[in-house]
Amino acid sequence: MPRQLKLYIAGVVATSVIALVATTLMFPVTNQMAIASGFEFLGDNAAIGGLAFWIGATLVASAIPVRLPRGGTFAVSYSTILAATILGGPGAGAWVGLLGTTEMREVRGRVPWYGSLTNHAGVVIPTVAAGLVMQLMGLPLTIGPGLTDSLASPATLGAAVVGGGVLFGINAGIVAFIVARRTGDSTSIVLRGDIRSTATSFVSLAPIGWLMAQIYVIAAYASLLFALPLYMTRLAYQSYTEMREMFTQTITALAEAVDKRDPYTSKHSWRVKEIGGDIGRAMRLGESDLEALEWGGLLHDVGKIGVPDAVLLKQDRLNRQERAIMNSHPVLGAQIIQGVARLAPELPIIRHHHEWYNGSGYPDRLIGDEIPMLARILHVADSFEAMTAARPYRMTPLTPEQAIAELRKFAGIQFDPKVVDAFVQTTWAEGIADPGRTIQARPIPMISQHANRATNAVAAGPSASTGPQASEAAPNLPTGPTAAPAESH
Repeated sequence: MPRQLKLYIAGVVATSVIALVATTLMFPVTNQMAIASGFEFLGDNAAIGGLAFWIGATLVASAIPVRLPRGGTFAVSYSTILAATILGGPGAGAWVGLLGTTEMREVRGRVPWYGSLTNHAGVVIPTVAAGLVMQLMGLPLTIGPGLTDSLASPATLGAAVVGGGVLFGINAGIVAFIVARRTGDSTSIVLRGDIRSTATSFVSLAPIGWLMAQIYVIAAYASLLFALPLYMTRLAYQSYTEMREMFTQTITALAEAVDKRDPYTSKHSWRVKEIGGDIGRAMRLGESDLEALEWGGLLHDVGKIGVPDAVLLKQDRLNRQERAIMNSHPVLGAQIIQGVARLAPELPIIRHHHEWYNGSGYPDRLIGDEIPMLARILHVADSFEAMTAARPYRMTPLTPEQAIAELRKFAGIQFDPKVVDAFVQTTWAEGIADPGRTIQARPIPMISQHANRATNAVAAGPSASTGPQASEAAPNLPTGPTAAPAESH
């Protein structure tokens, strides 16, 4: 475990212990937490009984959390913890959060002791913070006549929602930092991804917690009726995550089917997806862009389905007609997936991942910033993977050092220099000598070429080009200073 992560976990646990002790002494459990209507036999212990009631309810709600895409978890116990904090204050809420969030994985020994400490500390701290915020806003209310009317006031609902937001936000931040240290992502990326995934569910969980608190003071057992909407919320979110995972698995299977047509490109799309994602994280792209890179990387070569084996698997030089067929695969790929609305963000990536930065790529001869940023990222990832893997026309792959030198050499011609800069910051370039940006002049298309490239492309067809073609078939390229490094078919 990295030293930074050890110190962070120790700090979180220590802070939670201090917060728990302080709030227990300053805000002890009182009759505001007392369980009523049917539990009179508890007598003076009614407040402790109420605390036990909410701990039990939270245990049930926390038993089977849903795993988030970035590695965190989501449980509907936000509602029960919030309800306990509304009724009993930060001290009661802290104890409910500490004991009630015990999961079956912990009971079965599947979580290391330091992981359990961190998980519980990550609930205690935000619960205490939420309780203190609600204290400032007038919660919990003093037991007495008309309490349910007071709980039903808009001000009380507002305090509960604000407190719930504090609980959700701080907990998400603590978890995001830990997940980011474990996965190598930035904390902001993990946080944005988790919030985007769970914020909608939280909108319903906070009011449910407020409603549970109201019903509790009338009849404690009646508040358990909210188990059904809580379960439905969890079930809906689980279905969403399962559908997303199934979608990703389906895309992965399709990509593998395409790659396996050529024994030299097995797992190519998967590696391109991984490299592209790492470049995106180095450029600090948002969650939606990273997801588009993931799926776009897997599907970037799906158009090869329409390329005949005689062309795709040919080991000799491709003739002009065969090159035109091969160069059509980005357009074919975009046509294949254009009917899938969920993959709309991936369409530009698939169509334009062979465009060149200087405008001499294909299929649309886009230049510079006209090329979608994600397509420029995938172009670098695709080329690096192809250069460092064996191909029929080049059985000896380039070393990583040689491949990085090629990326630097063609930055500004074939590749976006900023994307190449980001690539060398990833683990794929770790420990490898980087020649740095070159300073020689780069050829750029003439204004007339830029203005007329679309017209020329339509008139001459995809096989005609005034510049070098970006393709993996290195033997078909010129060997002079404008020759391209190997890319993926």
